[in-house]
Order: sequence, then structure tokens, then C-alpha cells
Amino acid sequence: MSRLNLIIPFIKPLEPFLLDPTVTEVMVNQGGNRVFIERDGAISETPVTLNAIGLRNAVKLIARFCDNEVSEEQPILDARLADGSRVAAMLAPCGVDGTTLTIRKFGKRYSLLELVGSGSLPPMIASILTDAVFDRRNILISGGTGTGKTTLLNALAESIPDIDRIVLIEETSEIQINKPNLVRFEARRKQTKMGTEEPMPAVTIAELLRATLRHRPDRIILGEVRGAEAWDLLQALNTGHQGSMTTIHGNSAWQALTRLAHCTLMADVGLPLPAVKEAIALAIGTVVHIARVHGQRRVTEVLAITEYDTQTDRISAEMVYQA
Repeated sequence: MSRLNLIIPFIKPLEPFLLDPTVTEVMVNQGGNRVFIERDGAISETPVTLNAIGLRNAVKLIARFCDNEVSEEQPILDARLADGSRVAAMLAPCGVDGTTLTIRKFGKRYSLLELVGSGSLPPMIASILTDAVFDRRNILISGGTGTGKTTLLNALAESIPDIDRIVLIEETSEIQINKPNLVRFEARRKQTKMGTEEPMPAVTIAELLRATLRHRPDRIILGEVRGAEAWDLLQALNTGHQGSMTTIHGNSAWQALTRLAHCTLMADVGLPLPAVKEAIALAIGTVVHIARVHGQRRVTEVLAITEYDTQTDRISAEMVYQA
């Protein structure tokens, strides 16, 4: 948190949480009137409060350190610090109750063995997922916010052979992969840089996916699929880039497939829904769902996709595991 140390006078009460390795997220609501933290997967409120003006100044300084800017005209900040921590902020008037600040700290990278040891998944499922990586099955990881989708993706990515060339695409860079032939791409929102009049144009996930194909990837890892870029992802996965991975928000493995279909339709490429379902069945091999169960992150479903049945207009799959 080196850069935050420079602005700690404005948010001094947060320092113990920022330095505590067991705290993974710090959330400041209502202009500093309420502060919550996430520790060991559980969210709790703290007695800490912040000065509203100091909090706003801190957010502006964070933006400047990240070569960005926030204001009433541009109230949204989504930035990455040098240590990999993510900072999201919203200023008034869009922040109705005042400035909102959320800091997701750069966390420890867990191996599959460590996730097994923590109870996140059984050894049998770790073995099945490792085999899926080796067999070059495309993997879709679903779950809610803060359930550990990225943590699981990180752990699975370590099973990728070192000889494979990986292209990693993210909206905000946070995935920690240590592989010799790794290329990282990060999207860019349309933004006005300090000291310039013309805003810098956006570089979208969809554009990065299309550009990726010209960089000879063996595997593509997309941090998260959220919208119309799903079509470009399916195109890439169905043109020889097996063994790729991505995450998606969803409440179950089956719902993740439905949401992927809806995201694909957002691209408005003129394909009917049955054709989209068929493309998904051809592209995705395994769906893993992770959820919070009694405050702990656990893999609750593993779905193996088999085919698209044209007669019933359904994706056929086998539920390999269900907790």
C-alpha cells in the first residue's frame, strides 16, 4: 500500500486495516460516516469514521497518483495501485450520501492445495479441475461478488504448462499469474487526463480480445465477462484457443450459462438465441460455481458441458459435483 501511505494523513483511521494482512477489503460509506471491512470472508462494521472533506481529498490524490482525475464532472474512479490493490470511488452528486471509497487489497495468491486445506473445495474436485486445465477444457468460473472467483482462477492458472503462451485480459489488472510466456492487457475507460483538453478514448475488453488473436495465444484468460465482449470471447474460444478461462457473476452454474448467453446477445450480431446456446456449448467445457457458505468461500457446483441438443434447444451437461 505504498502509494496510500502518501495520503494516509487524510485517511489515518484506516491505516490499521490497510496494514492488517487479514483484512482483504476496506469500504467507506456515507462520506466517511461508516466504515466496513472484510476479514476472512466476513464483512463487519468498524467504529471508525472519517472526515468528509479529508476523504474527498484522499480520493482526488489517489486519482492523481494513478494518472487519473475525479471531479463532479467525472465522479467515478476505478484505479490500480502499484502494489496491485484496487481502489474504487464515487464522488457526489452520484454518491448520494457522500464520497464512497472501496479498497480491495492486493492479497496472497493461493494454490489449489491451500484452497483444499482451507475447505474451499474437496481434493477430488481439485483433481478434476486440474485435469480440465491439462485437457485444455475451457473453464467458466461463476459466483457472486467477493466469493473468490479470481482466487480460484489464479490457483487453476498455475496448472497451465510453462510452455503455453498466455494472454491475460482484464478491466483492471489484479490477477496474479507467474508464467514465463505471459502477456497482460488492460482495458481503459474514456477519461480526461490531467492537463489535456481532449479525453483519451476508451479501449474496451472486446477490442483487446480481437487484438489478442494477433499475438498468438495458446490460452486466453479473461478476468471477467460482463457484457457484449462475450461474443468476441466465444469467437476466440471456438477458433482454436482451448484451455482458456474466465469468470462471470452468477448464482449457480446453470445461471452462469444463461447470463453468458444474455451477455452475448448484447453484442447485437443478429444471431438467434439457439445459435448463441450452441456457440456456448461448443466453447465452454466446464463451469465451476463458488459461493459463500456460512461465511466461507466454497466450490458448490461443477458442471461438465457435453453438447447442445437442437431438438430440445437445451445445453446438455453433467453435474459432476454439487455440495
